[in-house]
Amino acid sequence: MGDEKAPHHLPPLPPINGADMHRVRQSLPYYREFGWEPTVVAVHPDYVEGAQDPLLEKSLPEGLRVIRVKAFSTKYTRKLGLGSLALRSLFFYWRTVNRLLKKERFDLVFFSTTQFPVLVLGNYWKRRFGIPYVIDMQDPWHTDYYLSKPKSERPPKYWFAYRINKWLEPIAMRRVSALMSVSEAYLKTLQERYSNIRPEMCHTITFGAFEKDFELVGQPAFAWATVGAVEHIHIVYVGRAGHDMKKAFRALFGGFRMGLEQGLEAFKNMRFHFIGTSYAADGKGIKTVEPLAEEAGVLKYVEEQTDRVPYFSGLQLLREADLLVVPGSEDPQYTASKLYPYILAKKPLLAIFHERSSVVEVLQQTRAGECATFSAETPPEELSRQVFEKLRQLSAKLPFVPDTNWEAFRPYTARERVRLQVGVFNQY
Repeated sequence: MGDEKAPHHLPPLPPINGADMHRVRQSLPYYREFGWEPTVVAVHPDYVEGAQDPLLEKSLPEGLRVIRVKAFSTKYTRKLGLGSLALRSLFFYWRTVNRLLKKERFDLVFFSTTQFPVLVLGNYWKRRFGIPYVIDMQDPWHTDYYLSKPKSERPPKYWFAYRINKWLEPIAMRRVSALMSVSEAYLKTLQERYSNIRPEMCHTITFGAFEKDFELVGQPAFAWATVGAVEHIHIVYVGRAGHDMKKAFRALFGGFRMGLEQGLEAFKNMRFHFIGTSYAADGKGIKTVEPLAEEAGVLKYVEEQTDRVPYFSGLQLLREADLLVVPGSEDPQYTASKLYPYILAKKPLLAIFHERSSVVEVLQQTRAGECATFSAETPPEELSRQVFEKLRQLSAKLPFVPDTNWEAFRPYTARERVRLQVGVFNQY
């Protein structure tokens, strides 16, 4: 096993701060330990539209082999209405990896990205070179989820994305050797959709908790954490917000309003900070949280910043908070791997998630935080009442460090997740 190589193909890699690169970034330090020598093929940062965080590169192992590929510049492609990194880089991946596979021996191709169109190359390389490929489905690719939603709640260019995804997904799945995913539900959908995908090919492996990241966290990230407003209880969420989270946000603000209406002093002192809520370019994000706070009549207690912050600044924000909140999607398949940094921040934590989300099980096993749960049938008032009670209980104990069961948390660490990954690799 020591001489095996597994090239990992994903468009973003540090210093790009992309949510979908963390599976591989956090796995790379452990692959060699388990007998696999990785080669990473990634798009050069100059061709990636997105925030960069140079500190992320410090988390990569020394001696890592990284091959950078180009992509067509958005300076020209946007004139044609094309901004997708996957489509802009597809030709360059095809050309670069073709050359690589002709010259060197590799045992496996591993795709871990949400830039889904790139995955069709696995089918081509399997047919041409006979090399097996494994796909990590971090999110659903072709999905009907938004078909029933109003146009205002659909992602940008949904009409085009829906049709191209419906066409490309079957190509990528045709010769796939194995699938892994953060959600068992994603894999079941693919088994139902494609007859060649059998249960034994599918492996549910969530992202891991990467303790090393907190060693790189530096200076205070926000002014409120160091000066002024000391009497306030700062409640922080760092991450995307979307229409699929409306139920959770409405419950949060509804429960908070209940505390205000009862005149509870702790609730009067609460201030909510929602940071990096949009994937749009800086300055172009549309606020989705503050309108819900205004709807609930609590806007003066809420601050939303749509621009994303550097990854390690986000971790520092978690450390600086008095209480953390993680709102979940109405989609029960949503797992929110970002939960792990919240647990590692060792701060009081409240999650609001669908009752079938894996987040609920993790929090129950580890005792790392409280969770308000809902289903499609849960009345809004009932969910708000849950949130109110948990906010009241948590705020009454502040400040405190959760009594987390770290032994129960160990299986969720990045190293243990890699052990499961290579168990899949070793089959090919």
